[in-house]
Amino acid sequence: MADWKDTQRTQSNFGSVPRAGGEVTYDEGLRSYMLSIYNYMASGVLLTGIVAMAAAATGLAYAFAGGPLMWIVALAPLGFIMAMSFGLHKMSQGTLQILFWSFAIVMGLSMSTIFLVFTGESIAVTFFATAGAFAGLSLWGYTTKKDISGWGSFLIMGVFGLIIAMVINIFLQSEAMAFVISSLGVLIFAGLTAYDTQRLKNQYHQVRGTEFMGKAVIMGATTLYLDFVNMFMFLLQFLGSRE
Repeated sequence: MADWKDTQRTQSNFGSVPRAGGEVTYDEGLRSYMLSIYNYMASGVLLTGIVAMAAAATGLAYAFAGGPLMWIVALAPLGFIMAMSFGLHKMSQGTLQILFWSFAIVMGLSMSTIFLVFTGESIAVTFFATAGAFAGLSLWGYTTKKDISGWGSFLIMGVFGLIIAMVINIFLQSEAMAFVISSLGVLIFAGLTAYDTQRLKNQYHQVRGTEFMGKAVIMGATTLYLDFVNMFMFLLQFLGSRE
């Protein structure tokens, strides 16, 4: 997940009355910036869904359900995220776009196996429930006057804790522990949705008018995409009906 520092407006304007025209221009630019992020994110989610359904419909998902190919497809998205994060400043915007779309496709292949476990109807219900929750949380993160930047460290620690707990439960196979992991996962990624939205909004002042802005849009979309998909996967453990 990209980690840009939150920034506020420069102190040179402190105590001064901003011009109405400049303020309108700033607000319009911010809306355009955030809309670009949401468009990329939504397109990525849509592409992932199409690939997942196509893989399930053609039987390709069965190839990912076991064996070494399963691990390749499962770990490939992590490789894309690492490449995008560590190569961010060296890559061109075009290269970053290709990696984003490739990441969305590989995620679709990885997630296609959920159609082998859960009914299509319950997957659809969970998706729309996640979309509604995501929209509400992101809207709150964008509009709230409360500074929630302090949530970041706590939530990231929670993500690492989830990963460790999930690895441990691979060996324990505890249903109670799986329930706790899913519950915490929903809460953590719900919090990250609001936190990341506010962080990306604050980041606009830092990147506007720079060559980096296009890359910031793609990385911001990747961040929100991960929040959405993870919240969906954890919520599916509650709302999903097994085949």
